[in-house]
Amino acid sequence: MSEETLSLPPMDRVRIGIVSVSDRASSGVYQDQGLPALRDWLGRALRNPIDWEPRLIADEQALISQTLVELVDLGCHLVLTTGGTGPAKRDVTPEATLAVADKEMPGFGEQMRQIGLRFVPTAILSRQVAVVRANSLIINLPGQPKSIAETLEGLKDEQGQTLVHGIFAAVPYCIDLIGGPYLDTDNAVCKAFRPKSAQRPAAPN
Repeated sequence: MSEETLSLPPMDRVRIGIVSVSDRASSGVYQDQGLPALRDWLGRALRNPIDWEPRLIADEQALISQTLVELVDLGCHLVLTTGGTGPAKRDVTPEATLAVADKEMPGFGEQMRQIGLRFVPTAILSRQVAVVRANSLIINLPGQPKSIAETLEGLKDEQGQTLVHGIFAAVPYCIDLIGGPYLDTDNAVCKAFRPKSAQRPAAPN
C-alpha cells in the first residue's frame, strides 16, 4: 500500500432510510419486495459503510409523512421510498412527501418519468417527487424491483454506453450540497457526477 493511499481519509459512513409503502405487504398479504430491492441496489452502488433504517408501512398519508420525519430526525442523509405514487385513490406517497418538504427537487421526478417512458407508456401516470428536508434528500421511487433498478441506474446499450442517465448519478452531489456525507459509488454500477472542484480522491475500501 502506497503512502498516498494511507493518507486518504476513510469513506464517510452514511445512514439511509428505505421505506416500502404498501397496504397488502404491510398487513402480510404478500411478501414485500421493495425493501430488498432498494437494499440490494444501494449495497452494490455505494462503497460507503451503510447504516440501514428500513420501514414497511401502509398507504396512509399521515403515517408516511410521520415516517419520513422520523427518519430525517434519526440522521438519515438519504431516504428512498417505493410504492404509492400512481393515480389510484390509495396512492398518496407524493402528497405525504411534499407535506414534509423544505424544498422540492422537480428534476428528479422529470427524469424518472423519462426513464420509465423508455420501457412503458404508462410511466406518464407516475407521480414520483423528490424533496429536501433539513440535511436529507427524500426520493419517491416506483414500486417494482425492476423499475427501481432502472430508475436509479439508467439505461445502457449493448456496448455499455449510457442511453438514459439514472437519477442516482446526481444524488451524491446533491447530498454534498445539503451538508451530508461524501458518497463514493462503484462506477461499474453507477458513476456519480460531480464538478471537478467537488471531487475527492478515491478512498480505499
